Amino acid sequence: MKSFHPTPRTLMGPGPSDVHPRVTAALARPTIGHLDPEFVGMMDEIKGALRRAFRTENEMTFPVSAPGSSGMELCFVNLVEPGEKVVICQNGAFGGRMKENVERCGGVPIMVESPWGERIDPEGAEQALIDHPDATLFAFVHAETSTGVKADAERLSARARAHGCLVIMDTVTGLGGIPVEIDKWEIDAAYSGTQKCLSCPPGLSPVTLSDRAVEKITSRARKVQSWFLDVSLLTTYWSGNGQRTYHHTAPVNALYGLHEALVLLEEEGLEKAWARHAKMHEVFKAGIEAMGLELLVSEEDRLPQLNAVQIPAGVDELEVRKTLLNRFNLEIGAGLGSLAGQVWRIGLMGHSATYENIVLCLTALEQALIEQQANINHGQALAAAHAVFCR
Repeated sequence: MKSFHPTPRTLMGPGPSDVHPRVTAALARPTIGHLDPEFVGMMDEIKGALRRAFRTENEMTFPVSAPGSSGMELCFVNLVEPGEKVVICQNGAFGGRMKENVERCGGVPIMVESPWGERIDPEGAEQALIDHPDATLFAFVHAETSTGVKADAERLSARARAHGCLVIMDTVTGLGGIPVEIDKWEIDAAYSGTQKCLSCPPGLSPVTLSDRAVEKITSRARKVQSWFLDVSLLTTYWSGNGQRTYHHTAPVNALYGLHEALVLLEEEGLEKAWARHAKMHEVFKAGIEAMGLELLVSEEDRLPQLNAVQIPAGVDELEVRKTLLNRFNLEIGAGLGSLAGQVWRIGLMGHSATYENIVLCLTALEQALIEQQANINHGQALAAAHAVFCR
């Protein structure tokens, strides 16, 4: 074996996103013990910064020592007991993963399904709540990574709360890229990932739990089925006024990276980060539309940081992605599920959401499509994107 040195890529797929150089540098700092007083102090700073990013006062706000899927599982295994009904909204791949989690917890999923690429229907969600008054939980995906659709989180949460349900929200692709208002929207449990708009490597999952959620967890009739993700055990490690009880060996250097990413977010300003993602989406959209391509999701329901671009007729979408990767060192994503072969998923997340990356992507994509003799407009994308950037 020899040391592994990957080819540097520009990451504009559905995640991971480009990692900021300051985060990369932070990862290489000296490893210290996970109960070292200096490390414990940094943990408290991470908790505070995540509360500010989530816009919450929840004490139980911390990063799970595993990728975003672990944050999802933590929320469900702690809040769902056997026999409980959970209303789940699905309009993409990750609502389906919620269903899988509920079933594995012994719960009963009540599905509210909307077409992939369209928003969750609040009326359909409320009808499910009316039809199942004994439901205790309501779950939805705020930023659906498989389609690029944004949910009306405030409206959905209000409907669920009116029917007495606790609310679980997936905002893996949302945090740091679009408004996330945990307290204002009265979300009881939310989870995210570090590899999207926070510009960290994958491997940590920020979560936040309301007092209502913690109360439900502490009053469970049975032990949580997962030892590692049991919030009552994790509390002893992530709480304690500077004191920590050993639960697991935390990924020390990965947490250095998250800490630096949160420093960067606060230096930029949360609202300014939201505005940057929105602006870069407008720049990208102008170039894509000038090229003659279309975005799948309607403008009012569209995520700025995850763009589902419809593939022109007759184009070999895999060959386009290979061209971008092999010639331009640029990664974009393929469609998932029912959208496989129909869209490319192009991310503008975190450190990847820059004008320079958009210029590279538009240039590379146009070249790859020209080589396939696609029916597009030549030579117009960059001028259109630049006009919006300068506006």
